[in-house]
Amino acid sequence: MNCFLGIDLGSTTTKAVLLAEDGSILGRGITNSRSNYDLAAKVARTEAYVTARFGLLRAEVVRAAGEPVLTHLLLAFRTEQTLRQLERLGVHLLEDLERAIPADRRAAVREAVEHILARLAAEEEAWFADPAREARSDFFRDVAASGYMRIAEQVSEAGGPSFDTLVGLFDKCILKVENEPMELGFQEHIPAALRRIGSPEAVALGVERATNAALEERNGVGTGYGRARLPFPKEQIRSEILCHGLGAHAMFPGTRTVLDIGGQDTKAIQVDGSGIVVSFQMNDRCAAGCGRYLGYIADEMNIGLHELGPLAQSSNRPARINSTCTVFAGAELRERLGLGEKREDILAGLHRAVILRAMSLLARSGGVQDEFTFTGGVAKNQAAVKALVRLIDENYGQRKLNISPESIYTGALGAAIFALRDVRPDVH
Repeated sequence: MNCFLGIDLGSTTTKAVLLAEDGSILGRGITNSRSNYDLAAKVARTEAYVTARFGLLRAEVVRAAGEPVLTHLLLAFRTEQTLRQLERLGVHLLEDLERAIPADRRAAVREAVEHILARLAAEEEAWFADPAREARSDFFRDVAASGYMRIAEQVSEAGGPSFDTLVGLFDKCILKVENEPMELGFQEHIPAALRRIGSPEAVALGVERATNAALEERNGVGTGYGRARLPFPKEQIRSEILCHGLGAHAMFPGTRTVLDIGGQDTKAIQVDGSGIVVSFQMNDRCAAGCGRYLGYIADEMNIGLHELGPLAQSSNRPARINSTCTVFAGAELRERLGLGEKREDILAGLHRAVILRAMSLLARSGGVQDEFTFTGGVAKNQAAVKALVRLIDENYGQRKLNISPESIYTGALGAAIFALRDVRPDVH
């Protein structure tokens, strides 16, 4: 089967989309961008092929055992991936503490770290086994950090090593795990996933066929903040503006205005009925008011990025915040907390301030037309969406707002469509 790859290498996340020759989506992949852009592109591409093979597997598994078995198999696969990454994190933590911790404290720190790792593995197994499991972040870093910080705090409060010592080790070692070329592909973990669910023979046969199916990558196009580092020739690189405009049009053909809030920049784009960009505006100074700013706030609060939106939505009295300067964010946050303001009220105010900056860009690009599509990672943040809906209604009246659950892949989708059209110009 011929396929066509688009990669959007952003400053925070790297996304990949794999298309079939008819333009249908075969698979999607996403990972943290890390400090190693080459590896981020490789991991996102691998994840796109993983989901593509699960797509090939779908019909056979559903026919043989039903949809719930397919869902269970995918969960088992993700669990195996996470457990292997936890193992690598443990190796790095134990190695690092031998070098970094003084001899008289080393045994206590080692015991605490081993306890945290055992708890994390047990929680991962429990999450897999729970039919009522809660949704969580797609990223290993978020899952591991959230659990590690929580357990480390408990260990410290119970008289163990200091929280700062335990977290300092984690901060160094999670970077090592993210930057090492682990094998996280379909072939590596599907056998263990099959054993985990005790799959019927028919499912195993379907998995074998999906594993052996030929997926031939005919062409690829790259875009995004780090596009110059992508493994494509210069002529196969497209601008973020073009890719987000085309991707949004492909997802919602009625789109005329696109807002993309990414990790490093915000883009307001106007497109015509074919998804061709007719005007745009970008923030031109810094990452203020972008996803990176929200990530910095999450780090300051020692919570996962995915936890910001729900916490902000619990606010009853949003704080008035006019500045979204990343440089001063930590100091302002600590000052407001010191004055007794609630975390949720501060976060609600911060989300509104982020969207206010985006509204300025939208106005300069030509306003908000009907239909309006919101893309990028921040589109998954319900507090940001709530603020956006309210401000659009106040400034432009009622508009049809499109947000796809897969909106973070919009740029990669546009890149994949360009890759397909380079080979098949007849496909629209």
